[in-house]
Amino acid sequence: MANPASYRPENIPTSPGVYRFFNENGQVIYVGKAKNLRSRLSTYFQSNLDEKVRRMVWEANRVEWTIVGNEVESLQLEFTWIQQERPKYNVIFRDDKSFPYLALTVKEDVPRIFVTRTVRKDGTKYFGPYPHAWALRELVEILQTVFPIRSCSQGVYAKAERSQRACLLGYIGKCVAPCIASDEKSKSEYEKLVAALISFMNSDQRKFIDELRTKMNKSATEEDFESAAKLRDQIEALEKISTSNSVALPMDSNVDLFATIWEEMGGRGAITQFQVRGGRVTSAQSWIVESGVEVAPAQHLEQLLASKYLAGPQSEIPSEVLINVELDSDSALEELLTQKRGSKVEIRVPQRGEKRELLDSVLRNSHDVLFRHLAKRSQDMTTRSQALEEIARTLGMEQAPLRIECFDIANMQGSQIVASMVVFEDGIAKKSDYRRFSINSETGKPNDVAAMQQVLSRRLARMDEEVIDTNDIAEIDRSKVKFAYPPQLIIVDGGKPQVNAAAEVLQGRDIFLCGLAKRLEEVWLPHAKEPIIFPRNSEALYLFQRIRDEAHRFANTYHRSKRSKEGLTSLLEDIDGLGALRRKTLIDHFGSVAKIRGAAVSEIAALPGIGPKIAAHVVDSLAQLDSALSGVDTQTGEILDSGGKVAGSD
Repeated sequence: MANPASYRPENIPTSPGVYRFFNENGQVIYVGKAKNLRSRLSTYFQSNLDEKVRRMVWEANRVEWTIVGNEVESLQLEFTWIQQERPKYNVIFRDDKSFPYLALTVKEDVPRIFVTRTVRKDGTKYFGPYPHAWALRELVEILQTVFPIRSCSQGVYAKAERSQRACLLGYIGKCVAPCIASDEKSKSEYEKLVAALISFMNSDQRKFIDELRTKMNKSATEEDFESAAKLRDQIEALEKISTSNSVALPMDSNVDLFATIWEEMGGRGAITQFQVRGGRVTSAQSWIVESGVEVAPAQHLEQLLASKYLAGPQSEIPSEVLINVELDSDSALEELLTQKRGSKVEIRVPQRGEKRELLDSVLRNSHDVLFRHLAKRSQDMTTRSQALEEIARTLGMEQAPLRIECFDIANMQGSQIVASMVVFEDGIAKKSDYRRFSINSETGKPNDVAAMQQVLSRRLARMDEEVIDTNDIAEIDRSKVKFAYPPQLIIVDGGKPQVNAAAEVLQGRDIFLCGLAKRLEEVWLPHAKEPIIFPRNSEALYLFQRIRDEAHRFANTYHRSKRSKEGLTSLLEDIDGLGALRRKTLIDHFGSVAKIRGAAVSEIAALPGIGPKIAAHVVDSLAQLDSALSGVDTQTGEILDSGGKVAGSD
C-alpha cells in the first residue's frame, strides 16, 4: 500500500483520455475516462476523499493514462479495458433474478405450469420474464381457462391419483384432471393441450386467436352452438391476455427503457430494463449496482448501456433508448451506438405522455429491486459486523456496540407526547425489547429536549431496579428483566441540543451516547463543537439510518393509536347514559368508532354491562353524531376540509 503523494503524477495533459490505476502487483484496479485528464486525475489526490476512493488510491502505487482523439474513442477504449481487466473498483453489475417466469415442466410425464423466479437448466420450458408478478398470476388463471393444464405439485398430484378424486380446479374446469384419467386417449389429448399452450406462447398470439375465431364461426354455421360458445369464451380470455400484456405504445414501437435508482446516502443502486417490441413489453431485467468508486448515477447508467450494447449483436440495439436521468452533455454513447447499428440511435429522457408513464413503471421496479437487495444485505452477518466495527472506530468506542437503543419523540402541538425505544442487537432489530412511553408535559407545550430527558431517566431508573446478581443468573426469569441489560450505545433522534440534554441524564454511566440529525445525517457526540460525517456509502451510516427510522416509525404508530383512542373516548363521552366503565368496555373491545358503527346491536349488547337497550342507544347516538361531525375525522379527531383531507395538510 502506497501513499498517494508518492506517485502523484506531474505534467498531466489536458486532453481527453482513459486512465488506469495499478496496484503493487501490476494489476489494474480501476479504469476511468475523462474529457480533461489533468482535471479528473487531480481529484484523486485531494484530502477529503470518499471512503471507497481513498481505499482505491491507497491500494494503488501508480497511475497511467492514454490520450485519445475524442469522447467516442475514450468511451470505446474504457469499455474495452474494463471488459479485459475486470478491475475490482469499477462498478459491478449483478443480475437480479427477481422477475417472474411462467414455467412448463415439459420433461415430466404429466407437465404442469407454475410461476417461478428461478431459472434452472432442468429441461423446464420458461416463458418471460414478465415485468409484474400480479399480471403473470392473472395470466396463469386465464390460461387455465383456455388450456386446462395442471398446476398442482407432484405430491398433490400423487395423492389425487391414489384416491381417484380430482381437486377443485378439476371440478370447475380449470384442469382436465389427468390424475384420474388413465386411458391412452386422455393422455394423448393432454399432450395436444400442452403443445397448444407452447404454440400459443411462442407464436403470434393474434394469429392463434384468429384461428380459434374461424373454428367458432364454423361451429356456429354447423349449429354446434355448445362448441361455438366454448370457443367464444376462450377467445375472450385470450384477448384479455393480449390486452393485459400490451402497453399503450404504437404497434411498431421498438424501444428499450432503463430506469436507475440509488440509495440516498450510499454507493448502491439498481437499474431495470423493459424491452418493448411491437408495442408490447417482451422482457424485463434488473441489475444490482455495487459502486467501487462513487460516481454520478448517469455515469453508471452509461457504463451499463455501453457494456450491454457494445458487447452484444448489432440487432439488439434499438432505434430509441429511453432513460430516467440525463447522460453527461459530453457523452459520446449515442454516437457510438449509431455507428455500430448503422442507423440513428436516440437516447433521451421522455418528459410526458405514454412513454413517460411506462418509464415510471420501470422506475418503480428499480425501487422494489433496490429495497429487497438492501433488506437482504441487512441480514448479512459480514455486513452487520462491518457496520458495527466502523461505528466503534469512528465514534472512538473501545469495542463494537452489540446492543444499541434508539429513542425518538412524537407529538402533535404538545398533545399526546409519546416516545419510543427500539433495540438492535448484533445489528438486527429485537422487537421483543421495544418499549413505548407516554410523556407527562407540565406546560402542555411540545419540548423534545425535556421529553428526551424524561424518557431516558425513566429507562435508566427501570434498569437500576432490575440489576442482576450474576451469582443467581441461572435463576433469573430473563423475560421479566429485559430493561436490566444496559446498552453499549444509545442513539437519540436529534442534533446537538438533544444529545447534550441526554448527556446530563447519562452522566456517570458507562454508556456511549450520540445523536443522528436528519438534515445532513450528521452524528453528534455530547458537547462536541462539530458533528461527525460518515461517508455517504458507509455501512455504519446505513445502520444508523435504519435504527433511527425504525424508532421514528414505532413512535408515530403509538402516537396515532393514542390520538385515535382519545378521539374515540371524547366521542363516546357525548353519548348520554354511557359511563366511564361502559366506554372502557367499548374501547377495549372495538378499538375504533368505525368498528362500533359497523357492529350489530346484538354484538354490542353481548358485552358485559351493556345490554340491548344501551346497545341500540349507542348505535342511534353514533348515527346522529356522524351527521353532526361530517367535517371531523372520527378516527383521529382531526378537522377535515371540504375535500375530505386533514385541514392544513398538503
